[in-house]
Amino acid sequence: MPPLAAVFEGPGQPLSLRPFEDPCPGAGQAVVEISCATLCGSDLHSIRGDRAVPVPTILGHEMVGRISSLGGDLRDQAGSKLEVGDRVSWSLAASCGTCFYCQNSLPQKCESLFKYGHEALDAAHPLSGGLATHCLLARGTSIVKVPPVLPDEVASPANCATATVAAAFRVAGPCSGQTVVIHGAGMLGLTAAAMARFEGARHVIVSDPREDRRQRAEQFGADAVTPADLPELTEGRGADLVIDLSGAPEAVEEALGQARIGGRVILVGSVFPTRALSVRADEVVRRLLRVEGVHNYTPEDLLAAFAFLAEAHEQFPFRSLVGASYPLTRIEDAIESALPGKHFRVAVRPRRDG
Repeated sequence: MPPLAAVFEGPGQPLSLRPFEDPCPGAGQAVVEISCATLCGSDLHSIRGDRAVPVPTILGHEMVGRISSLGGDLRDQAGSKLEVGDRVSWSLAASCGTCFYCQNSLPQKCESLFKYGHEALDAAHPLSGGLATHCLLARGTSIVKVPPVLPDEVASPANCATATVAAAFRVAGPCSGQTVVIHGAGMLGLTAAAMARFEGARHVIVSDPREDRRQRAEQFGADAVTPADLPELTEGRGADLVIDLSGAPEAVEEALGQARIGGRVILVGSVFPTRALSVRADEVVRRLLRVEGVHNYTPEDLLAAFAFLAEAHEQFPFRSLVGASYPLTRIEDAIESALPGKHFRVAVRPRRDG
């Protein structure tokens, strides 16, 4: 059976299933037969027309699968030789390794970045998204072997949500024994709560306008408290670390006010333009706040994400965050299930009929 992909032509148009020729990997490339892909929020933004992508394209960047062919002697991010049959995940994008940003430890900002699930179809790289039976991995992609203990539903989102949260905690520094406030209880926020608890945070407080999501956060390590309890928990000082994963300007403003003197504020969710923030620079200076932005991640963060999940996936119910699963032939049903926001993730399994 030839490779099959669901091609996105633009908002308001159904995705069309198309056959493709079997990809032949060149030097430094690999072909992966996808076992599971999950629909991310950015995929849904593109489908709704809230986020521009070149069309036609194959959406989907959260995926896991097994190598079916290799273009030479390839190594994974840990330095191990890759073999046909290895179960792998990979970075959201491929980078050149030689440009200014790659040379300065910012490969996610490579000047010639190739992003899976965001590239226009072309003959040189036709299969570049997760809503397909196969994906051709470009040269410069960071590949990791997936620990056998991780089910597909846990492994698939790891190269997006988990790795991004790992980057936020790397930038923030250790949080053991500290008070951590997290804004947003979506997939990233729940992952952040679990990671903070796993790292030994003393208090983990999750803020979200939805009560059901705040309650869900308690399953991922959050305390049964709200930011209103922060002064009592910290003797009036405030949080050591505040991470915003919501992108809401109100949440960012709250985050800056919740950090203690000398505290850290990590902004992750602000990836779309919003209204101007109401921020007093003198408050940031006098309170010695460290404010940093995190966008995507480095290869080391991807390794850290899988190491965390390998140890913590049974402690926290990550598998439950994938609320439904569909075969690729029912991609429109999968999208319809995902769009209302009832599920944190919806899985697409290319080779499963039904």
